Amino acid sequence: FWVDLRGYDHEGPVPDAAVFGPLLRRLGVPDERIPDDPVEQAAAYDQVLTQLGEQGRAVLLVCDNAGAGRQVRGLVPGSGPHRVLVTTRDTLDLPRARRLSLDVLDTGAAVALLDRVLDEQEPDDRRLRADPPGAEALARACGRLPLALRIAGALLADEPHLRPGELADQLRSAPGVEGYAHGEQAVAAVFDLSWQRLLGDHPEWAGLLRLLCLNPGPDTSTDAAAALADEPPERVRVGLRGLRQAHLLRSTGPDRWGLHDLIRAHTGSHSAGLDPDRLAAAELRVLGYYATTADQADDHLRALPGQPAPDRFAGRADALEWLDAERATLVAAVVHATTSGHHDHAVRLGAALAQYLDWRHYLADAVTVADRTHTSATHLSARDQAMTANNLGVALGKVRRFEEAVAAHERAGDLYRELGDRCGEAMVWNNLGVVLRELRRFEEAVVAHERAGELHGEVGNRSGEATVWNNLGLVLRELRRFEEAIVAHERAGDLYRELGDRRGEAMVWNNLGVVLQQLRRFEEAVTAHERAGELHGEVGNRHGEAGVWNNLGMALRELRRFEEAIAAHERAGERCWEMGDRHGEAMAWNSIGLALRETRRSAEAAATHRRAGDLFREVGDRQGEATAWGNLGMALRELRRFEEAATAHRRDLAICRELGDRYGEAQAWSNLGAALSELRRFEEAVTAYRRAGDLFRGLGDRYGEARAWAGSGLVLLEAGRREEATRCGDRAWEIFTAVGDAERADAVDRLLRTPDVLGGTASP
Repeated sequence: FWVDLRGYDHEGPVPDAAVFGPLLRRLGVPDERIPDDPVEQAAAYDQVLTQLGEQGRAVLLVCDNAGAGRQVRGLVPGSGPHRVLVTTRDTLDLPRARRLSLDVLDTGAAVALLDRVLDEQEPDDRRLRADPPGAEALARACGRLPLALRIAGALLADEPHLRPGELADQLRSAPGVEGYAHGEQAVAAVFDLSWQRLLGDHPEWAGLLRLLCLNPGPDTSTDAAAALADEPPERVRVGLRGLRQAHLLRSTGPDRWGLHDLIRAHTGSHSAGLDPDRLAAAELRVLGYYATTADQADDHLRALPGQPAPDRFAGRADALEWLDAERATLVAAVVHATTSGHHDHAVRLGAALAQYLDWRHYLADAVTVADRTHTSATHLSARDQAMTANNLGVALGKVRRFEEAVAAHERAGDLYRELGDRCGEAMVWNNLGVVLRELRRFEEAVVAHERAGELHGEVGNRSGEATVWNNLGLVLRELRRFEEAIVAHERAGDLYRELGDRRGEAMVWNNLGVVLQQLRRFEEAVTAHERAGELHGEVGNRHGEAGVWNNLGMALRELRRFEEAIAAHERAGERCWEMGDRHGEAMAWNSIGLALRETRRSAEAAATHRRAGDLFREVGDRQGEATAWGNLGMALRELRRFEEAATAHRRDLAICRELGDRYGEAQAWSNLGAALSELRRFEEAVTAYRRAGDLFRGLGDRYGEARAWAGSGLVLLEAGRREEATRCGDRAWEIFTAVGDAERADAVDRLLRTPDVLGGTASP
């Protein structure tokens, strides 16, 4: 597999972090399985190579045009049968590398390459074979370098009466090559001669080649070239094909064209009759083309059913296909526009890309674009500054840089208030609420969402209202205000249905199902999750489907349909892995472990919880990590590895206290009490259960409080403190009866309130 690192490109080298995505595609990984974050892409790259190695399949990776060792180091496999071949013009700092100094082609190979190029264009041409000395002289004049040889071969093909020796003489006398490094002089000489012929025979092609140097991305589409030239695509395509035939351009895909970095460098030093004003106008045209087309594609992404969208694209799928093909160039265009001072183009293009980058979960690109556009906006209006600050906050929140996201949203909110823009202010309040929820600042998040809802209501933004109600429901769920959360989600669902927004409706059904699970209404939860899955499938939201499968599995587990639950969680995990969603994958692993425990496969469960914890740590989700520690502790208890279990529960407890998660802290104390009881450390166990009970009572969780009383009672019974055990059992029985859990009430009655049990005939 080959990758061009462009170490000597005018736009700068390709950083190693930008290589993994394209390389994973070339290794056969579908786009939806490629993570957004470069660090996660690197991990996926290592995983793919490991899997291929285990299958006995060796990979040869060719890293072409490396300009520095840092471009290559992350691509070198850590183990396995794989090999990396690096080409460079310099000596790189790669300690493990075996260095081979490659000379130019020998004369015979150089002549053979000339002959092959000529034969491709003129199969009956025998000039090289008829004049061996001239052919060898031409090869030497080209420095026996492949790029120079190819261009020289194309020159011969264009001039059927030119003898090889004559072309060699012209190259040797070519002016202006003294400033080039050794090895590039031959390329410069051949290119300059080719350039002069191009100016004489096809001046419009020479101008086109010069204009292509202005494109900011790694390659150029025919439509973008047409924008540069200010000509129809059909006419420009003729010139592009002519340049390719002259080996001055290469085809990188259907209607896409690339320049070798040396040709770009040499072309950039010529004017081709284009004065600076014409070059500047062309640069603005291509930036305008990208901004306009991206804006039209964005309209398709945002359009609800029945809403009109620009006819530039046949539909959403067509718009996404264009955005996918141009993504690298579009991101580069934003960076270039900011750097070159075209701030209005940077902001316009960045705004058009925000929805797409979020849609595809290209999080690193989203942060880059949002950061550059916000920089550009400081040179523009307050409205532009507000819009870009809000987009920056959203992008930072997606990569879990929450404090920075809060600051960005607060800046945006201040600006929108100064402008009197209530719609913009409402949008910011809603986004701020989302970030505050991630920071577990739930009361503040409620205030933010309520303020957003008020403002959206004032301006009549029904779609905005729906989004706010849905997000408010998520916060109310975290506050364990479940009935209010249901009302919020139902309000959101009604609005989404009125608008015909099936994607939004799907999200609401899924969130509603989670709340119903908290209320132990599991059959209703299954129905809600199944409806969410149907809707996500209809709109092609694979990311949403993954979340639904995981939540459905949890509901099925509570209904003791364990095999179905495992299958649902595995499906969620596979979908997350396909999309490169490491956080979703962690949640799926955690859920699989819970279902495995229910089927008494505790060793497998412990392994999956460890895997989940590792993934949560990788993505920086401390809450998820705490949950994984707690679940690991329970699996270890079932394996009778009680010391390890107690350690796991203490880690869970420490994180929950650090986060201020009182409910998680209560659960951790309860689980720690169980582990300490098994270690016969009864006083510590009773203390742990009592702390759990106090927290559950303060939270209004009567079910949790009852379990804590029951746990305390069992420990006291084991310790021989029967009267205290009975009192604990009475409290547990009363609460279980009050909440309608007859099964657990009967169990407590048998274990803690029956005289025979207190006489020692049963084991806790």
